[in-house]
Amino acid sequence: MLEKALKGSERYWGWLAVLSFFIAIGFGAYLYQYFQGLGVTGMSRDVSWGIYISQLTYLVGVAASGVMLVLPYYLHNYKEFGKITILGEFMAVAAVFTCMMFVLVDLGQPSRLLNLFLYPTPNSILFWDAIVLNVYMLLNIVVGWTVLQSERKSMPPPKWVKPLIYLSIPWAFSIHTVTAFLYSGLAGRHFWLTAIMAPRFLASAFCAGPAILLLIVFILRRLTGFDPGQKAIRALAKIITYAMITNLFFLSLELFTAFYSNIPGHKHTFIYLFAGLEGHYALVPVMWASVLLGIFSLILLIPPRFRNNEKILIIALMALVLSTWLEKGMGLVVAGFIPNMLDHVTEYYPSVYELAITVGIYSLGIFILTVLFKIALEVKKEAAS
Repeated sequence: MLEKALKGSERYWGWLAVLSFFIAIGFGAYLYQYFQGLGVTGMSRDVSWGIYISQLTYLVGVAASGVMLVLPYYLHNYKEFGKITILGEFMAVAAVFTCMMFVLVDLGQPSRLLNLFLYPTPNSILFWDAIVLNVYMLLNIVVGWTVLQSERKSMPPPKWVKPLIYLSIPWAFSIHTVTAFLYSGLAGRHFWLTAIMAPRFLASAFCAGPAILLLIVFILRRLTGFDPGQKAIRALAKIITYAMITNLFFLSLELFTAFYSNIPGHKHTFIYLFAGLEGHYALVPVMWASVLLGIFSLILLIPPRFRNNEKILIIALMALVLSTWLEKGMGLVVAGFIPNMLDHVTEYYPSVYELAITVGIYSLGIFILTVLFKIALEVKKEAAS
């Protein structure tokens, strides 16, 4: 089936060329960081995780969201998701690969990644996070590719695939749960020290990931004529709505706990995020934009007459994706270091090299996603004819 990725229109090759251009820029910026060290980034002694780990956090959720299609389709026989389940699995593959690239550039020296496996530390959450992410990517590659091959041959998938499908469902929950433990297991960071960190991660994952997939589906329908069906779109929109409601509810729980308890370590970070602290306001517009966009998206998603209108739905999904990215992709990780252990505020601004590398890695992930989706859509078109 790989040969299908080697044939395409001028628009297809032009898109891959644009992505390749940004990949090259990102690689050039990474080479500079590699030789000069992490000092060229905006990270510091006080804020040691920046935009790289923030993107890891967000994209793990995008990867985990594939279960919102796999679970109804395979476990509950919801056939309306038949056309897009493979897209969700392939999106998970691209998202996990992108996650690992962000970890790689954050380590500074790539050789350090080998230490995770050459000198495993079972009591390290990072070790288990590497394990669950790699296994989840492998599960989605094997399941997605095998099911697609069977569809091409108009045959049912082999029996050995079903156990892997069932295994991938709890494994999807595990990847974001273990990632959440990376934060909530750090007792010295009050902002992350919460029992609902994992549920918060899962709630944002189950709204943001399907929202991104649905936006991609709308683009594919316009460019290629691929149509997943109105029932699938509306069912997925409902899932996104319920998950976003839960996401904002969990955030309100955190705010109540921080301010009602009046514990300085818990509330200072929230004060910094929403009102500024000691004259520092870098993330205030980011967090207010996140909350307002999240509320705006729900105003459009909750009423069925708005949600079932595709033009309004697209606007709502875009607002939702931006809202969750600002909160998980910027605010959550960086704010966990502010204020520091001595109650001092050190703000973080990503450098131009970090931004270039981030754009390059995202472009690489989108490149992989484009190729995988091209193969999937060509096979589906071939099977339908």
